[in-house]
Amino acid sequence: MTTPTVVAHRGFAGQNPENTVAAVRAAAESGVDAVEIDVQPTADGDVVVFHDRRLDGRGESRGITDGEGVVWKQSTDVVTTARVLGTEERVPLLETVLAAVPDHVTVNVELKNPGSDAVRPGQALNSEERERAKQRWLPFVESVYRVVDQFQNDVVYSSFYEGALATAVEQAPDASVAVLVAPECVDAGVTVARRYDVDGVNVPVSTLSEDGSERLAATAADVDAPLYCWTVCDWQDARRALDSGADGIIADYANLDTFACI
Repeated sequence: MTTPTVVAHRGFAGQNPENTVAAVRAAAESGVDAVEIDVQPTADGDVVVFHDRRLDGRGESRGITDGEGVVWKQSTDVVTTARVLGTEERVPLLETVLAAVPDHVTVNVELKNPGSDAVRPGQALNSEERERAKQRWLPFVESVYRVVDQFQNDVVYSSFYEGALATAVEQAPDASVAVLVAPECVDAGVTVARRYDVDGVNVPVSTLSEDGSERLAATAADVDAPLYCWTVCDWQDARRALDSGADGIIADYANLDTFACI
């Protein structure tokens, strides 16, 4: 069995306080191939590394910090002083996280939100919708690029949003991008992957047992892109992913690939 690429999901979120400096540092020290992080803006326009819409537990947010409010409506000071999962780790700026990742480790930067509720995940957009979406994403993507350009790591930009990928490619035609495919949006994922000749097709583990899995694998092959499975939480998921032809896993724990290959 070919050795798979292992991506530390939020810095191995199952064993570290996710999306923090401590998490990415620990993941890098484990010898992982790549670290995945989520980014969004603050009200001040700074780029922070955080997954949920809110700092607190309202709505679909999980309440993993002691802060409150929608991330992009709060000042940078409010966001970056919020403690994560009861630890001393705070929500970090993107530049702080990248400074903690060795140059040889690839960083998968998931473009989570541009600071707006008027965005549409998991959809293939028509030309008019795409132009509107790019206008929403442009200031944020430019901010991300300004930070990333200060570092030497290889970077892949991933997103569930076509508008994010379209903007990333338009602003930097040589950028590596990957489409994140939602379980209920396989058709859109296939369309977006082909439209941007992506460098990665990232699919949920749940699709491996569904009819869409063969189409996703075929799409990845057609655009000559690796197929990654998320979120892998145990060795059984890892084995399913690898047995299904995945080139890599986006995992919450270290060493799952080792157990899956036994």
